[in-house]
Amino acid sequence: MSYDIIGDIHGHAQTLKAMLTKLGYQLQDGVYRHPGRRVIFLGDFIDRGPHQRETLAIVRAMIDGGSAMAVMANHEFNAIAYATPGGDKEFLRPHTDKNAKQHAAFLNEFPPGSAEYEDAIAWFKTLPLWLDLGSLRVVHACWDKQLIGRIQQTYGGACLTDELLAHASDDKCWEFEAVEALLKGKEIPLPPGHSYKDNYGTPRRDIRIRWWAQQASTYKEIFMGSPHWATHIPDDEIEGDHLVEYGLDQPPVFLGHYWLTGEPGPLEQHVACLDYSVASPGGKLVAYRWNGERELRKGSFVAVARVEQ
Repeated sequence: MSYDIIGDIHGHAQTLKAMLTKLGYQLQDGVYRHPGRRVIFLGDFIDRGPHQRETLAIVRAMIDGGSAMAVMANHEFNAIAYATPGGDKEFLRPHTDKNAKQHAAFLNEFPPGSAEYEDAIAWFKTLPLWLDLGSLRVVHACWDKQLIGRIQQTYGGACLTDELLAHASDDKCWEFEAVEALLKGKEIPLPPGHSYKDNYGTPRRDIRIRWWAQQASTYKEIFMGSPHWATHIPDDEIEGDHLVEYGLDQPPVFLGHYWLTGEPGPLEQHVACLDYSVASPGGKLVAYRWNGERELRKGSFVAVARVEQ
């Protein structure tokens, strides 16, 4: 089977339709199909963009119709936790002003308490945290085989259970660290006195890292994120081992999440990120056309400029 892996969409349905058309998918009985290929979505379908409902309608129809698969991303996980009462908290993800603002685009189109809202949350719960198809792997942010193995052993698979959801929302549990790593990536603290501001203007003192980069030894070399932020990252040497073993003998792995910019291409010969900031002005939606190769090719990346609404 040949696959087209598509990065974070964030409610940009018109850009998604442009991408599917560019890849040769045609709308047949309400489902985008290709005669010889299937899509794998990297999650982050919701929040930020102008067409939340239409995006989910396209994606769900493709998955239900057998022309696509998908993994869960941090925005779907956050939506589930935001909707779920639990423990000593009113909701597993608190309804703070900050969280409500980040989730506003989805909540505006799917009002809490509505049948459509409950249906969307229930569907998010069906998405696996990762896909291992043997010759390729898909996860939103980090392929950590130790954490994946522990989740599989404890919970019997890759999908959220109510117990896993509750524990993954409690920062005192190992499940919290595991799901954070898989869906948001590995992070390490910067040296004292160093910070940068994220997309929301929030000061950050931890950085996402290139978790597979075994040769990296400094904060600047290991940093994973926008070049705009990289100017604030020191070139000091890192102490300790913060990486994940993912050698060249491992299958290609596809990621989203990291808000990259510039010309799409492999991060390593067997690692690719397909999130190129479609939710930002000037961003683009990126896909990779995979045909069984172990070494990823720059020429197999496909980009579509964001369709302005």
